Amino acid sequence: MPFIVRRVACAAALLLGLHTHAQEAPPATPPVSNSSMDAPLFYQLLIGELELGSGQVGVAFQVLLDAARRTGDEALFKRVVNIALQARAGDQALLAARGWADTVPTSIEAHQTVVQLLALLNKPAEVPQPLRALLRLAPAEQRQGFIVSLPPLFQRSPEPKAVYGALAPVLQAQTGTLKPAAVFTEARLAINAGENARALTLIHELDKTLPDGDDAMQLAVDLMPAEPQAEALITERLARKPDQHALRQAYARTLLKVQRNADAAREFRLLTEATPDNPAVWLALGAVELDLKHLPAAEAALREGLKRLDTPAPGTDAEVKARADGRRSAWLMLSQLSEQRGDLKAAEAALQKIDSYGLDVRYRRASLLARRGQLEQARKLLQAPGDASDADARAALLAEAQLLRERRDHAAAADVLKAATERFKDDTDLLYEQAMMSEKLGRFDDMEAQLRRVIALRPDHHHAYNALGYSFADRNMRLNEAKQLIEQALKLAPGESFIVDSLGWVEFRLGNLAEAVKLLRQAYSGRPDAEIAAHLGEALWASGAPDEARLVFAQGLQREPDNEALRDTMKRLKVKP
Repeated sequence: MPFIVRRVACAAALLLGLHTHAQEAPPATPPVSNSSMDAPLFYQLLIGELELGSGQVGVAFQVLLDAARRTGDEALFKRVVNIALQARAGDQALLAARGWADTVPTSIEAHQTVVQLLALLNKPAEVPQPLRALLRLAPAEQRQGFIVSLPPLFQRSPEPKAVYGALAPVLQAQTGTLKPAAVFTEARLAINAGENARALTLIHELDKTLPDGDDAMQLAVDLMPAEPQAEALITERLARKPDQHALRQAYARTLLKVQRNADAAREFRLLTEATPDNPAVWLALGAVELDLKHLPAAEAALREGLKRLDTPAPGTDAEVKARADGRRSAWLMLSQLSEQRGDLKAAEAALQKIDSYGLDVRYRRASLLARRGQLEQARKLLQAPGDASDADARAALLAEAQLLRERRDHAAAADVLKAATERFKDDTDLLYEQAMMSEKLGRFDDMEAQLRRVIALRPDHHHAYNALGYSFADRNMRLNEAKQLIEQALKLAPGESFIVDSLGWVEFRLGNLAEAVKLLRQAYSGRPDAEIAAHLGEALWASGAPDEARLVFAQGLQREPDNEALRDTMKRLKVKP
């Protein structure tokens, strides 16, 4: 029906003005085309708009929805849905959208709106019927888009398993040209739902169907932290097509996510060889080498990145900003590197290269002040002003606690974190950090209570499971419970080096030396950290391999000469540095 809703809102004003202009000579007008709108409908629409204008949203909704059903006008249905959404009345919006789909069953937009609202309202069980109708009605060229849009629609659902269970049968029924899109979408929903075995099967299927496509590899990268077997697909593709640099970069970042930093460094080195003019890969390599305590390699990579960032190049505003951000990150890391070398003058000089003054820059300056014995000034530099937002205040408290922890002032760090958890109750990150300080201070009952609180608030917090299990293992107590906790952490974060280290350490405490050495080797190869070196060296020593143990100890000391755990282990075993 030819009808524009906004005209109705002006109808009353137009009627009032008729008498005023009745005596005026009418201008020449084109022939009038009469509307098919009858008087009852006109007044129904008028009343609906007037009620809406006066704030009677519920009445307006009912009146206009009835008019939309009577007329079948899709623009009016859309208007009613928007009225409900603006009033934050999701169920009423869904009611209107369903009325639209029932009244105009051939409307693609109506069925699409129903699907979107069901996703918004977290009602996945009701999606299959309108989704099937949508796929049946839509032109062939649009169906694939509707299918692949499903995961983003449901990405915030608190029940990803229910989403997968509802949508999988619809996706599995797709054939022909829609099959790859359906397999991709089902795999994505399976990953979200934690259905890792099914997701892996679907990724294999998609990779066979599209052996040179990016979709299967994108899924494999996303699945890898939860399902280590997905890594084989990625490495096979890279072996076959080593020029897929975007895939290699995504793989390297995933290796970082699972704390396999040594493996990530290897991939970034390959990227610097293949794409030497890309400053981003040089900076990424520098960051990983710095984390691994490979200071000469880190400095070389960072300076190579800066050299390429400083080369003038035209670009969009976004590219110019990205280059500026890259320079800032590089100088921050070079400052940290110089500080680790004990060259505080060079560290300060690197900071002078940075114009902005964010918390990360203030932290580096505070660290330099603390190294010079000016701890109180350093703490003041990090503290947030009184009018700071909650987010800024929280970040400042975490930074201050980190600074104190690095200075080994665990009591002061615990006080800061106690104040933080009192202000930001049930913040799992703050509670976790507080638990770590409780452990450092020997307050093990407090530590356990805090970690169990974290687990209660966030059952997927793998660090909390690992920390509690490791604490039991390190104190050689409740070893079976320790193993269960660490295994749960490993289920949540498969392959993460520090968790593998914890499992190896509990196996060592249980007397399973062969299994302990195997696990600790795996952890150390992924992340050659000094504390992991201490555990592996002790397990090797107990297994009758003192020469290899000494080599591991020496490597650990080379990276972190002041690591307490490593030095204590060597002292206890009477191994000379």
